[in-house]
Amino acid sequence: MKPTMKTTIKITIKLFARFREIAGTDQLIHTLTEDDTLETLLNALHQNHPDLPLNPERTILSVNQEFAKPDYVLHDGDEVAIFPPVSGGSDSQSPKFRLTYDPISTDEVIKLVAHPQTGAVTTFTGIVRNISDGKAVSSLDYEAYPEMAIAKMKEVAEEAYEKWADIVDIAIVQRIGHLEVGDVAIAIAVSSPHRYQGCFEACQYAINRLKEIVPIWKKETGPDGAEWVEGDHNPSL
Repeated sequence: MKPTMKTTIKITIKLFARFREIAGTDQLIHTLTEDDTLETLLNALHQNHPDLPLNPERTILSVNQEFAKPDYVLHDGDEVAIFPPVSGGSDSQSPKFRLTYDPISTDEVIKLVAHPQTGAVTTFTGIVRNISDGKAVSSLDYEAYPEMAIAKMKEVAEEAYEKWADIVDIAIVQRIGHLEVGDVAIAIAVSSPHRYQGCFEACQYAINRLKEIVPIWKKETGPDGAEWVEGDHNPSL
């Protein structure tokens, strides 16, 4: 009896930050067979691109814009993204959750969450500083996985709504591209009826959670050159 032939599947691979730079491309197409997993794909990538640093501790995986573990079984047409732990932080149609190449106005972000029933708005504004971990910084370059970044921003907001039921609205705007010292990199605004009804706590939660799960990275440039900055949280483990 002849063995059953497995069906071949085609996978699109998106690479970001240092993975993109090392591979020299932001997208690869790879053919596997049905029942193959992410781990199978990573092994094949390592053979074809031995310079790619696919250390499990420093590599985050997603499939169709959701975090995935190496044992995930792939299907034909899946979009796999490979990126480093995010360091947080195309424009979206939603003004409350978006990425932008343009300067951010904190006042405009506040207006997005200010409603007749809100009496308090708490904001967080992240600004590019001229020093990081004791090293001089002259500029930052932010990169994102746009579709997944917007989806995860909305997920952060939903988590905050569940934790603090009285908050009214949330907006998160992240700037990408080239930023100079003093530029606003991110603005988050949270509104509630009164100041003691969760707006402070939810705002702090949003920026901390964003730095864990929203796929945005930054490259710091200073006198000694440029270097990607990565976080420590890996949802793929």
